[in-house]
Amino acid sequence: MFENLIDRLESSFKLLKGEGRITEVNVAETLKDIRKALLDADVSYKIAKSFCDDVKQKAMGQDVLKAVRPGQMLTKIVHDELAALMGSEATDINVKGYPGIVLVAGLQGSGKTTFCGKLALNSKNKRGLKTLLVAGDVYRPAAIDQLKVLGEQVGVEVYSEEGVKNPVSIAKNAISKAKSEGFSLVIIDTAGRLAIDEEMMREIEAVKRAVNPTETLFVVDSMTGQDAVETAKTFNERLDFDGVVLTKLDGDTRGGAALSIRAVVNKPIKFVSSGEKMDALDVFHPRRIADRILGMGDVVSLVEKAQEQYDEEEARKLQKKLAKDQFTLEDFYTQIQQIKKMGNIKDLAAMIPGVGKALKDVDMDNNSFKSIEAIIQSMTKEEKNNPAILNGNRRKRIAMGSGTSIAEVNRLVKQFEDMRKVMKSMAGGGAKGAMRNMASLRKR
Repeated sequence: MFENLIDRLESSFKLLKGEGRITEVNVAETLKDIRKALLDADVSYKIAKSFCDDVKQKAMGQDVLKAVRPGQMLTKIVHDELAALMGSEATDINVKGYPGIVLVAGLQGSGKTTFCGKLALNSKNKRGLKTLLVAGDVYRPAAIDQLKVLGEQVGVEVYSEEGVKNPVSIAKNAISKAKSEGFSLVIIDTAGRLAIDEEMMREIEAVKRAVNPTETLFVVDSMTGQDAVETAKTFNERLDFDGVVLTKLDGDTRGGAALSIRAVVNKPIKFVSSGEKMDALDVFHPRRIADRILGMGDVVSLVEKAQEQYDEEEARKLQKKLAKDQFTLEDFYTQIQQIKKMGNIKDLAAMIPGVGKALKDVDMDNNSFKSIEAIIQSMTKEEKNNPAILNGNRRKRIAMGSGTSIAEVNRLVKQFEDMRKVMKSMAGGGAKGAMRNMASLRKR
């Protein structure tokens, strides 16, 4: 996400010259390059120009501290303006009510139905809400079946009326069911529509009037750039939605929609969605996104993802094992599974300041652990708990069973033993060494 923009902005700041003070002369070339970078990211010319004008106004005449270079000062100003452009602070959705009602609208193929499933899981797990999904897309073939499959995956009930073609009555009946059966939240999926389709636009307006949702969300494919922004503007004029959801941020997106949409419709981006996994839904934090665009990482989001997979009881058991030098290959395998649950390894690493750029051209994903997992799975329980017994014959059997070589098995065992020593010291604060060893295992 934003990879090209990140590179371009980094190059732009290197153009800034001058000592002690930012002046109109030494900042002009930098801002010109920043404007080009924004345009290349599919930000409209009007917004890119306004952004650079705001940066220039705030930068001119700023005294630069002796310990801070002009480029660093401008980076801070650009960061604050990027965050402001995207809304400054995260904005929550309104799910309060009896029940709370979320109406989801969007274009055809925007990822709307998948988002409904993700939001249902998010509401169930993170908010503790008894949630009902409503299949209101009565036109797209298999749309109801898709929502039912998603509902089953996330453990949420789906309300549908087979053969009924009136989304207004379906939505009203679903809400009656929710009230009578104690559901806290109703999420209504609607048919994808085109802004130019007047009949379909009138229909979704009728659905909104009928159910009076506590929250109306517009789902947009971020890969469509400025087209997404203009479409959002048209939909907002008709629906007056409460917020935007950006999908497919893991694709080849230049970031223009994320940077522009708030300025155009004056409505906050509330969620970003990437990937097909049902837990791949994140609250949109403008300042954190600004951090990532400027190569500063996003440690807060990384910690939050780790906390979601954190099991306090298991952590205590692991700490005791580390202190007693009893950390085994079986424990290591379990930790790999926990890391993989947090998301794509490369995306997680990019949240660490300075790491994202270093890994830009590195082919790294969760499949990188496959050979390690295969080797460990090919071991007996005794071998996992006591690698010292791994003689030549055992290692040969493990290599054959895992589809790897004896050299790879030997390397894993040696690196694990080295890592275990560091992991023991980590219990007393040596975390950096442990991280280096984990990295070396992944690169094997």
